[in-house]
Amino acid sequence: MPNSVNLISPRGYCAGVDRAIETVDRLLEDRGAPIYVRGEIVHNQYVVKTLAAKGAVFVETPEEVPEDAVIVLSAHGSAPDIYARCAARNLEVIDATCPLVSKVHAEVRRYAGKGATVLLVGHVQHDEVIGTRGEAPERVIVVEDVAQAETVEVPDPENVALTTQTTLSLDDTAEIIAVLRRRFPALQSPTSSDICYATQNRQDAVKDAVSTDPAAAPELVLVVGSQNSSNSQRLVEVARAGGAASYLIDGVDDLDPAWLEGRPRVALTAGASAPEVLVREVLELLETKGYTRRGSEVPTDEGVVFALPPQIR
Repeated sequence: MPNSVNLISPRGYCAGVDRAIETVDRLLEDRGAPIYVRGEIVHNQYVVKTLAAKGAVFVETPEEVPEDAVIVLSAHGSAPDIYARCAARNLEVIDATCPLVSKVHAEVRRYAGKGATVLLVGHVQHDEVIGTRGEAPERVIVVEDVAQAETVEVPDPENVALTTQTTLSLDDTAEIIAVLRRRFPALQSPTSSDICYATQNRQDAVKDAVSTDPAAAPELVLVVGSQNSSNSQRLVEVARAGGAASYLIDGVDDLDPAWLEGRPRVALTAGASAPEVLVREVLELLETKGYTRRGSEVPTDEGVVFALPPQIR
């Protein structure tokens, strides 16, 4: 059998990332540079550099932005104090928070408003978790792993609620949540999972690719995405759990040719914040090394679209 590279779908941009990037692009076109953006608009180095070249200025705090200017808040969500600090500088806020992240923020406000302790399953240093926790910092406890789930203490075990970071591995959260439900039988939770559709779909597609007939399964799964992209990191974990070697690469320059040795079957996917142009560059390199493409040329046909912020519709 000749060497082959399987293009996994769905891959790449989700609706929230698409919305955030288009928000900055539209503002640059309509109002001109500079457009200030708090934090990385999405966790992808190529996207950030491309927007910066067009005139986007990335800042860490509202205080770095001139008064009365426009500021875009990133897809990962922001704590209420960020909005207050923007208002204090009379900044025009364009909110590019993913609607699925906004849903989790609303859950935290609702549970905290009822006096509950909210257990937020996620990575404590991730931008999304920092923003979500900021909705009620005195009532939110971040739980990062099973060990913490086994030991976390709450003031009232009868009034405790659950939320999760949207970009985690389903398998990881299932184990943590099982522990929390065992320890806190009264645990309240949303009617639908906080894990976003794109995270779930991309993980399921990788699982399907690596769990196929062993004679056809990839020995190597390449995931295009940046190191600070949580959902991209989870794709690598899913591939490795399925028995394949897997690496996260920002682009074609990160691909080590040694990874291909003795691996005639490669699969290629991308995290939800990685553009298809980077996937194509990796694909072209693999083709020069004798790999024949198969799989889906269409990155995604999930059919999910989020409306742009009202200021730029």
